[in-house]
Amino acid sequence: MILDLIHPTEYQLHLFHEGNFFECYRLFGAHVLTIDEKTCTRFCVWAPNATKVSLASDVNNWNGSGYEFKKVNDEGVWMLIVEQDLTGCLYKYEIHTSTGEVLLKSDPYAFFSEERPKTASICYPLDGFQWNDQKWLQKKEKNKVYSSPTVIYEMHVGSWKKKEDGSFLTYRELADEVIPYVLDHGFTHIELLPLVEHPLDISWGYQGTGYFSVTSRYGTPHDLMYFIDQCHQNHIGVIMDWVPGHFCKDAHGLHRFDGSWVYEYETEIDRENYTWGTANFDLSKTEVQSFLISNALFWMEYFHVDGFRVDAVSNIIYWPNSDGQRVNEFGIAFLKKLNQIVYQYDSNLLMIAEDSTDWPQVTSPTHYGGLGFNYKWNMGWMNDMLSYMEKGSNERSQFHDKVSFSLLYAFSENYILPFSHDEVVHGKKSLLDKMPGDYWQKFAQLRLLLTYMFGHPGKKLLFMGFELGQFSEWKDEEELDWHLLDYEMHGKMNLFVKELIKVYKRNKPLYELDHLHEGFEWIDVNNRDQSIFSFVRKGEEGDPLVIVCNFTEKTYEDYKIGVPKEGTYREILNTDAVDFGGSGVINKKPLEAIDEEFHGREHHIMMRIPPFGVSILRPVKHRKERKGNGKEEVRSYAVSRRARK
Repeated sequence: MILDLIHPTEYQLHLFHEGNFFECYRLFGAHVLTIDEKTCTRFCVWAPNATKVSLASDVNNWNGSGYEFKKVNDEGVWMLIVEQDLTGCLYKYEIHTSTGEVLLKSDPYAFFSEERPKTASICYPLDGFQWNDQKWLQKKEKNKVYSSPTVIYEMHVGSWKKKEDGSFLTYRELADEVIPYVLDHGFTHIELLPLVEHPLDISWGYQGTGYFSVTSRYGTPHDLMYFIDQCHQNHIGVIMDWVPGHFCKDAHGLHRFDGSWVYEYETEIDRENYTWGTANFDLSKTEVQSFLISNALFWMEYFHVDGFRVDAVSNIIYWPNSDGQRVNEFGIAFLKKLNQIVYQYDSNLLMIAEDSTDWPQVTSPTHYGGLGFNYKWNMGWMNDMLSYMEKGSNERSQFHDKVSFSLLYAFSENYILPFSHDEVVHGKKSLLDKMPGDYWQKFAQLRLLLTYMFGHPGKKLLFMGFELGQFSEWKDEEELDWHLLDYEMHGKMNLFVKELIKVYKRNKPLYELDHLHEGFEWIDVNNRDQSIFSFVRKGEEGDPLVIVCNFTEKTYEDYKIGVPKEGTYREILNTDAVDFGGSGVINKKPLEAIDEEFHGREHHIMMRIPPFGVSILRPVKHRKERKGNGKEEVRSYAVSRRARK
C-alpha cells in the first residue's frame, strides 16, 4: 500500500499510455506525501526521448546534480523522490536530449507557477480549502439545463477593473466586486477567459504553458477556489474558457519538451499553427489524450467549474492549415471521447463548442453519431446580425434575409448566441459604435439589437462592457470605462440591460423551448419594405409572447399585427421608453385583440411601433386564469409605469 502511494502502478502506467488515465494529475507533477509520519515530495514526468532528467530548484541552487530521476518504464515516465517537504519550492525539470541539448522545462502538471515573466513551477498542494457550495451542487443536479434561463457574462479578469495603482485585482478582491455586480444585473453565469498559466498578457490566456497551473497574476489556486465558491453560494455558475487544440511555443513550456515533438504533431504542416504562432496538440497520441482529458477533470474536481467553452473547435475538427478541406479523424475521436468522459463524471456540466464550421451534430450525443457537446456558439447568427446592424437603415431592406436566415437552422443544434470579446477588439469597434447613425440612434439600435437577441431562440452570452454602452472597443490592458455610468445615456443603457434580463428570466416563453421548433413562430417575416419583424415565443404551457422589432427610424401609429389568440395584450417591455433613453413611443394602454383575420391569424391588434425599437407583448390573464393570490403576474417595465404617471 505504501508503495502504491509513492510509485506508479503498472495499471496507472498502462492507462496513461493507452490514453485512458483521466486522473494523471494524481501521479504526474509534484506531490507532497506523508507516509508513516515521514514526509517526502514525489516528482513524476513523461519525457519519452530524454536521456536524463534531473530536478533543478531553489533547494539545490538550480543544480540538478544528485537529483536525478529514475526511468520508470521504457515509454519514458521518470520519477524522483526527495525525502523532504518541498512545499513552496521553485523548480524546473532539467532534461537532457538525445542531441546533447539541456533544456529547463516547467512542469506540465504543476499546480502553480511563478508570476510572469518568471517561469519556474511551484510545489503547491491543493488540499486544505473548505468548500461551501453544497447547495449549489445539489441544485445543479436538479437543474434542467436546456429549459432554464441562461445569460452568460464573459469576463477577462485582468481588465474588468483594476486597483488605483493600475495593478490587477486578486481573485478574492474580484469576488467582492464582481459577484454583487453580476447579481445586480441578473446574469446567471460568468465565463472566464483562460486562467491557465501563460507568459504573455495580450494572449488573454489562449496561449498557455501550464494547463494545470492557475495563473499567478491574480493570486493562488486557493484564491480562485474562493472566487468560484462565492459565485456558487450566490447561485452564479462559472464557465472556464479552455484551449485543448494548441499551446504556446515558449522555451520553458510544452514545445519540444524533451527535444522531440512530445505534445505536438511531428509533421510541420500539421504541427504549426501559423495564424496564432502556436503548436497544435497531437491528438492522435494517447498520452496527449490522457493529459488533456485529465486536465478537464482536474478543473472540475479541484475548482468545481460548471462548464467549459472549448476554444477553436474548428481547429480540431479539420487539420490545421487545410482551410477546412481535410477532416482530422483524430480530432473528431478526441472530442467525442472528451465529452463522453466528462459527462460520466458530471452529467450536468456545460460543454460548449466555439465552432465556426457547419460540421453536423456538434450537440448531438456521441451514441447518435454526434460530437457530444451540449451547446454550440451560433457564429452564423452573430456574423449575420452584426453585418445587418452595421448597414444604414435605408439599406437594410436589401439584406432582410440576414435576420430571417438563422431561423432556418436555429433548432439543428443547441445554440448559444454570442457577442463575445472577439467581436469588440482589434479594430472591430464596440457593439455601440458598430451601430450607424447619430448619438441617439446608436443607443436606440443597441437596445434593439440586444432585445432581438433575447427574443431569438438560444441562450445568451455577452462580453463585459456592453452593459455600460462603451464607445471604445475592449482595451485589454486597461479597465472598463466605468466613468461612463456618470453620463445620462450610459446610465440609462445600464438600467435597460438590467430590465431586459429581468423580463427574460421572468417569462418562460423566452427560454423554455429554446431548442425546439415549438417554441418559435413567425408572425410576419416578409415585411422587407419596412424592415419590421414580428414573431411569437412559446413556453411549455401558458400564454405566448408577441415580439415586434422595427429596424428603421420610422414610427408607426395603429400598426396592425396578427396575434395568436383573442383577448387583451399588455406591453411588458418597450426599448423606446424614456427611462431607457428612448423617445417614449410606447403602448401605455392594454391592446384589445380584434376579431378579424390578419397575418394568417384569426385575430389582430393595433399598436404603436417605436423607432429602432422592440415591443414585447403578453396576453392579460382573465380573473379565472390568475394563479396564487389572485393577482395577475404581470411585470410591466418599471420605466413605462413611471412614464404613465
